[in-house]
Amino acid sequence: MHVSTNLIERLEQLPKKGEVVFPGTMRVFYVSWGRQKRRVAAKLSNPRIANITLCSLRHLKGTMEYNRTRDILHVKRILGHQTINTTLIYIDLEHAIFRTKNDQFTVRVAETVEEACQLIEVGFEYVTGDYVDGGKIFRKRK
Repeated sequence: MHVSTNLIERLEQLPKKGEVVFPGTMRVFYVSWGRQKRRVAAKLSNPRIANITLCSLRHLKGTMEYNRTRDILHVKRILGHQTINTTLIYIDLEHAIFRTKNDQFTVRVAETVEEACQLIEVGFEYVTGDYVDGGKIFRKRK
């Protein structure tokens, strides 16, 4: 990972009381995280919420991203995995959660650039070039 010299200079200008720039930050975060989980679990009367970990959220992100894109290499890049084998778990999770056998899409045709921009803004993806009547075809998962 590349760190700019500007960032290093600004970090060196921070007041230092020891070797660590932000002392106790992660500890404070984890204490706050645990407190919030217990509070929400009690408020919703759902003790399973207290079992959610940061890894659970990471797995959720990977699974949802794979469900949205169906691109395992994209998920690998987003999560920063070294090998594809580590990422393959998200395919199994996606199949177990969503039980999808075939993909279903909503399809729209854009006749103008403005229509194409509106479709992209609401989550449609470009599929193919001009068809016989001159429009562009877009799709979005249902």
